[in-house]
Amino acid sequence: MQATTPLYRTDFYAWTKTQAALLQAEEFENLDLPNLIEEIEAMGNSQRTEVVNRLKVLLMHLLKWQFQADHRSRSWRNTIKVQRWDIDAILADNPSLRREVPECIAKAYPRARKEAIEETGLLRSPWPDACPWIVEQILDEEWLPDEQ
Repeated sequence: MQATTPLYRTDFYAWTKTQAALLQAEEFENLDLPNLIEEIEAMGNSQRTEVVNRLKVLLMHLLKWQFQADHRSRSWRNTIKVQRWDIDAILADNPSLRREVPECIAKAYPRARKEAIEETGLLRSPWPDACPWIVEQILDEEWLPDEQ
């Protein structure tokens, strides 16, 4: 086990600085590879998690927009717009994530549905069990669901 492993557990910031310095110096044999691999994987996963979280908020507001038309507001529209912009920015920085968007929607939708039900207090009946929209609609800055 590398000498930096205890530092990983006691001072993460110092550990990152040490790992960066070792990489810059090309002292690969001194790297804390197990923890470095774990952190790099976590960085990638955090981008996917961010897309899922933003999709959850976006889908919840799209559901409310469709099924609670009499409560539509500028705030809802703004939230929809901002989530789309932020998702687009993440996908622009991480283009390989774009192919995972359908899976991210499938993961985010049940949570969005549940939160929309809880927030609106409406019965479960109007809420589709599966996401009723395609990826292109969800991410389209101009698209909003029709009233039901």
